[in-house]
Amino acid sequence: MLLLLLVSISAATAQRLTSPLGPVVDLGYAAYAGNTTSPTGIADGPVAFYGNIRYAQPPLGDLRFRAPALLDETTSTTQVLDARDWGPPCIQHPAVVGIGSEDCLTLNVWKPTNASAGDKLPVAVYIHGGGFFAGAPQGFPMYDWVAQHPGGIIGVSITYRLNLLGFLGGPVVAADGDLNAGLLDQRAGLEWVQRHISEFGGDPENVAIYGESAGGAAVVMQVVAYAGKKTVPFKRATAQSIGFGPTSTAEQTDAFFESAAGIIGCPASGSDAMPCLRNASVGAIVSAINRITNGAFSPVIEGPTGFLPDLPSRLIANGNFSNVEFTGGHCTGDGNTFAGGSPAAFQTDEDIRTIVFSRWPGVSNTTIGQALVIYPEPNATGSPFTTQYERATAMAGDIIFTCMDWFLADKLTSRSVENVFAFSWNAPDTVLFNAQPFLGAMHTSDLYYLFDGTNTFNNAGNTFTPFNTSEATLSKEAIAYWTSFGATGDPSVDKEETSPAWESFAGPGGTRRHMVLTRGGNMATNSTMGNFTTEQIQRCQFWMSANVTAETRI
Repeated sequence: MLLLLLVSISAATAQRLTSPLGPVVDLGYAAYAGNTTSPTGIADGPVAFYGNIRYAQPPLGDLRFRAPALLDETTSTTQVLDARDWGPPCIQHPAVVGIGSEDCLTLNVWKPTNASAGDKLPVAVYIHGGGFFAGAPQGFPMYDWVAQHPGGIIGVSITYRLNLLGFLGGPVVAADGDLNAGLLDQRAGLEWVQRHISEFGGDPENVAIYGESAGGAAVVMQVVAYAGKKTVPFKRATAQSIGFGPTSTAEQTDAFFESAAGIIGCPASGSDAMPCLRNASVGAIVSAINRITNGAFSPVIEGPTGFLPDLPSRLIANGNFSNVEFTGGHCTGDGNTFAGGSPAAFQTDEDIRTIVFSRWPGVSNTTIGQALVIYPEPNATGSPFTTQYERATAMAGDIIFTCMDWFLADKLTSRSVENVFAFSWNAPDTVLFNAQPFLGAMHTSDLYYLFDGTNTFNNAGNTFTPFNTSEATLSKEAIAYWTSFGATGDPSVDKEETSPAWESFAGPGGTRRHMVLTRGGNMATNSTMGNFTTEQIQRCQFWMSANVTAETRI
């Protein structure tokens, strides 16, 4: 009888929690009023947005450099919080006092306006990229994903700690704090989704995660977390242009810690080091971020019991990852973006050695020599390359961006995991292409189409370019594929009528297949299925081999 009375009181309380600001979602411990104004300014649109929702305690004071701490979710609230706008981005690089916040552990939810608790809609969670030192969810709005999906889907994006605040490493941190706090933030956000997304109409048992570049790396790291020994809070994963590395060695991590401590004005060892860093001003933290090499603070290897116990490539190679349904792919111009120079800069083998591999200082001369053989000179018989630039960009892309997605897809397929797919994105970001045509379908081109023509900049906000008709056609096709995979495990179930069927990564006769997404006309794209060539697979086998990844540290 007491239980029935409590349920009745709870139901009555939920009915009372309304707000003139917008529709209310009551989580029990907190309630949020959302925004139903569409991007075109029309009120009462098909999607309701809820932003700036805390998923963990503010990582301030004693919680700085620690794993995210759970909120108190045991009490009931009678207050409705305004959730109509974004939360602050985490502090970026370059860092500026007053732009971004250390108190940034929030997430955002988009839901169909008419979705209710218990509807069990699939959930798509986006993890932004930015090299683990920049970026924020504001550049990746999921309104179109939710509005377009025919059966209803919930969108979520997570803000997580970056650079020094998210990835300060070394034994001093491990002894009095937590390594890879930014990755733990992501996991805490995903666990919050498990506990609460049902109140927005989502199904916690049907969650898919997505990410590009460092976000794609984060997706892989979530898949290999704890060497696959713990249940993951998601069912599917899409990794786009997986980008990270070389992962710092223990010696480099120690040196970065010592540099940060010295700039901030704290000891680099002893029991006073971490209390000093936790009491340091934001200004001192900002100074250290800006004065230490960009990229110094990123995911580190923790050892056997940690979240990231080894290099992701080793964990994948050894089968130490979670079985999840998977889509992986890259932009065809990823290597153009990261080759390190313009076409004119590449005339000889030595140019490739000194320019491309400056990004990968651990790669030996022997390995570089082997790569130069595997990627034959432009004038060699049967070479697919017409210029040294094409040869250089192929290497720069394959080292990680092109080949890690193939590698994980291949390993999942060998485990008989169903619903494994691959893609190549061959449509340039129009804005970036017009500025530098030689980059082709450069890094982040897929994001341009998936997120309203976005071009995202550190600290300076985000720009969105209106689509022309053929761009809009590819955008709708891609969003349909992406959300269909997230909802069902098959990108073709809810595809656009004019789109080709997206076939499985495992093709007939042991072939490996991928969708090549390409712009076409105003009514249909030129996207089509293609095979990974024997040469492409051999190159990926080379870059993903144990001796080479020991040098690239990916």
